[in-house]
Amino acid sequence: MAWIKRSLLIVSVLSGVYLTPAWADIVGGRLWHAPDNSRLVFDLSKGVEHKIFSLSSPDRLVIDVENSQMLASMSALPTESGPVRKVRWANRGGNDLRIVLDLRHGVNPKSFHLKPNEQYGHRLVVDLYNREGQSNPATVSSIDGVDTGLNKAEAILLNKPVLDEKSLTRRRDIVIAIDAGHGGEDPGAVGHGRVYEKRVVLAIAKEIEKLLAAERGFKPKLVRTGDYYIGLRERTRIARKASADLFISIHADAFHSPKAKGASVFALSQRGATSEAARWLADKENASDLIGGVGGVSLDDKEDLLAGVLLDLSITASLGVSLDMGQKVLNSMGSVSKLHKRRVEQAGFAVLKSPDIPSLLIETGFLSNPSEARNLASSTYQKRMARSIFNGIKEYFYHAPPPGTYIASVKNRNKGQHLTAASEYVIEPGDTLSVIAQRHATSTTALRKLNGLKSDSLRVGQKLKIPAS
Repeated sequence: MAWIKRSLLIVSVLSGVYLTPAWADIVGGRLWHAPDNSRLVFDLSKGVEHKIFSLSSPDRLVIDVENSQMLASMSALPTESGPVRKVRWANRGGNDLRIVLDLRHGVNPKSFHLKPNEQYGHRLVVDLYNREGQSNPATVSSIDGVDTGLNKAEAILLNKPVLDEKSLTRRRDIVIAIDAGHGGEDPGAVGHGRVYEKRVVLAIAKEIEKLLAAERGFKPKLVRTGDYYIGLRERTRIARKASADLFISIHADAFHSPKAKGASVFALSQRGATSEAARWLADKENASDLIGGVGGVSLDDKEDLLAGVLLDLSITASLGVSLDMGQKVLNSMGSVSKLHKRRVEQAGFAVLKSPDIPSLLIETGFLSNPSEARNLASSTYQKRMARSIFNGIKEYFYHAPPPGTYIASVKNRNKGQHLTAASEYVIEPGDTLSVIAQRHATSTTALRKLNGLKSDSLRVGQKLKIPAS
């Protein structure tokens, strides 16, 4: 091998051409701030090898990139806040590039390379996580209560209290986690007229938050409060830490045909998507974790068998609630937008796989459709869409509030609001016999026997007799 290298050197010298490694140009940079971390992204012309290390007194982070040169300006990066005070660089050793981040305080860094996808080319991602004890904005809200070991979905389905009534100083609020999809480095769909999904859905999420905050008995929790990326699993972790009774993830769709239009609502499917379109959409949304990085790990996790079984059991408990509530939200959205499908669809969205929280993914329309893109970019339309989602959520929880909540106490004072008689129930869109049985603390067998039903099929408007408690 040595003689090959010598031969190449001789040829290059004789020809007047010196062989040098191919350069990896840094052609752009972006900096995003989240409540507990910041993400610095460098756009590259090709993949690179790199290493990072920290220095103290003063705090700095050094990024060494092999065979690279800086062709971008970093002067527009938002360094007025966050850990990065200044970005500087210089070539060293002829071929390598050294980038130095002057920091306001020490951080826990993590870096990785991302390969090209539909939106970006090669990227070098540097995540800067705040250290424990550093002053940060509050990222998690909490509610008063006592844990009895019963999850929220089971409490709603089985009509059993999560909280010990004697320990309550007041009736608790119903907590709604509102997740604006995508964000930061992941723009989501970019639709007609360059309308960005991440901006539209954050605006709608904030409107829903305002409506819930103004409604007594509800407490909203925004998962993403600004333009930054959060991993799919982290979104549901934030909702769980806030003790959410419901998790809704707001999105805006896109398709290769501009004719596709309409809003839709999805709940989790344990056995795969219910249609080819739903399956394609689930794959697209799940790819967000690959866009975001997550250390280069895909979503098909290496969970052991026991964890998978426990997850399936808990998801089953929350799925009925998700479908029931999803239909009410979808029906309400139909007053504002054409519906893509009139029933709640099911697909394997990773963001819906919270085992203990009923969860919905709401597609507010198609940004690839010119008319819907103009609507979704309008603040007036965003407010109308937000109110329709809010109305659907409110209708469901006044219909079946979690025990121990303020809304449950209001319903108890106004019994019969949703029943046409003490022992009669009118079928609504999305109702199933099993959900009705669980809601009224009875069994499907008892319902079939009392009503002379030969199957579990129901029709909207049909009246069912409910066994006495």
